[in-house]
Amino acid sequence: MGSLSVSSHRGLVHWQGFLVAVSLLNFWCQPTTAQLAIVSTYAAEGKEVFLHIHNKPLNVSGLLWYKGEGTARKHIIAFLTERPGMSLRGPAFGRVVINQDGSLVIKKVSKADAGMYTLVVYLSGSKKEIGYGKLTVYEPKLVVSLVASNTTVTENKDTVVLTCNTNALYIHWLFNGRNLKLNKRMKMSEDHRSLTIDPVRREDAGMYWCEVSNPMGSTDSWPVVLHVKFE
Repeated sequence: MGSLSVSSHRGLVHWQGFLVAVSLLNFWCQPTTAQLAIVSTYAAEGKEVFLHIHNKPLNVSGLLWYKGEGTARKHIIAFLTERPGMSLRGPAFGRVVINQDGSLVIKKVSKADAGMYTLVVYLSGSKKEIGYGKLTVYEPKLVVSLVASNTTVTENKDTVVLTCNTNALYIHWLFNGRNLKLNKRMKMSEDHRSLTIDPVRREDAGMYWCEVSNPMGSTDSWPVVLHVKFE
């Protein structure tokens, strides 16, 4: 995520000193029940992305951003604190920037930035709120191909596996120009990238393809034609 530094109206504040303060805050502050959250976001690789805060409480004295689901000190990536006569914000440079409203900006986002993020907001009265959100990073140019383990099979004897190779976020299957309807002999993988038919029957013969998409667009694979031999 890049180097972290702290700037204030009074000059520089040492980063290690800030981590000590964070430890004390986590020890003394108890979480509230408000539904603070990070708005889960999709971003194209190489673009700038904003992680916004949902249900941000009033009278915030400070907040911390963590990469990952948890509050380990080593995963702190940005912070903002407000004190009388002092405003601390970090990091002051690099790909990660925290805005004055607490939202996070990641410049030239990469696949390494994808995943869960944790936000801790500190309030008066030794209270804090914790929220989570997910950043999904996708490749802007869609790539897709559909392959079959075998395209000529024997009814009630053979098994066929169709695999949709793609970098897309979403996969939709079609059969003979219509949405594929699974039957008890068909099994779809959890990520929808592979379809297994076991055993194959004559009604499975026909044209298969996968339609893939991400927030920027969609495209189709070339079809695969399955031939089923029977007696």
